[in-house]
Amino acid sequence: MSRASRVGLMLVFVAAAVGATATAVHAQNSAPNPYRTVPGVWAQLPDGREWGATSLVDVSPDGETIWAVDRCGENNCVGHDDLDVVFQFDKQGRILTQFGAGMFEWPHGIDVDDDGNVWVVDARGSEERGRGHQVIKFSPEGEVLLRLGTAGVAGRTETTLDQPNDVLVAPNGDIFVGDGHPNRGGNNRIVKYSSDGTYLMEWGESGSGRGQFMVPHALAMDDDGLLYVGDRANRRVQVFQQDGTFVRDFYNMGRVSGLAIHDNKLYAADSESSYRTNLGFERGIRVMDLDTGYIVAFIPDPSPGGATSQAEGVAVDNEGNVYGAEVGARMLRKYILR
Repeated sequence: MSRASRVGLMLVFVAAAVGATATAVHAQNSAPNPYRTVPGVWAQLPDGREWGATSLVDVSPDGETIWAVDRCGENNCVGHDDLDVVFQFDKQGRILTQFGAGMFEWPHGIDVDDDGNVWVVDARGSEERGRGHQVIKFSPEGEVLLRLGTAGVAGRTETTLDQPNDVLVAPNGDIFVGDGHPNRGGNNRIVKYSSDGTYLMEWGESGSGRGQFMVPHALAMDDDGLLYVGDRANRRVQVFQQDGTFVRDFYNMGRVSGLAIHDNKLYAADSESSYRTNLGFERGIRVMDLDTGYIVAFIPDPSPGGATSQAEGVAVDNEGNVYGAEVGARMLRKYILR
């Protein structure tokens, strides 16, 4: 058996909850990879512009087009008020729509709701510049329809957020925000709003117990309306009812930065696992069958090494092709079913 196979099968012990018995988890790095990578830069930005870091990708409700956000050729948009950052691409990587110039500090999370509206999270901000610590709802044409949080103001109240990570809009219009990017000292909560932006409730605090978080970095919702939270620094995914009731958790997806659900499969971008941070786990995109809980596919990180992985954001189109929004390599990558 090769070293890679041995690592993929080794048991990794992680704490399931504060005071709980350690849980044995297979890293499952040896699952098959049924995808091939589209070579080169698949989605070109305008005017020969190069991609910056990006962790934001989602698909339109029909799965035919792809939305992604660029951090202005760098890893933030401060000083680049002339650059559009939100882009809609067709499946060939051609730009259909673009907007968002001068509106963001550090765009971080995205969700496209059932009506095609585009929700973008701005995770860092400045009160002086009047931007950041917000979630902004756009029409598909780029008109601002709603804002959550107070521009440039970090806090933990009903009207403020502090480095929010991701946003998800449920089919009934309720809005969920994963709030708190720092490992320690962050808000580490899920905030729920009504469709008009009215604060409804929240749950979570810093910790490793059930319903606690250490960077709620990614959100997804299954067909039963259960909310999946990528609890990154705790190396797990937690699942909740929409009122915050804990349902279950699992540890076989790595340090999750991005989540997507398609055709009853959970796609998780493990962006930070390493020998030091998550022994035995290799970075990449894992695919879990939600009926069985088994990892059925694994797309290895195409450029291993460095502090973080390439794919932090992940999305799946209506043909089952996978898109990775890459921080390290600074591009939007496409994986096609073989």
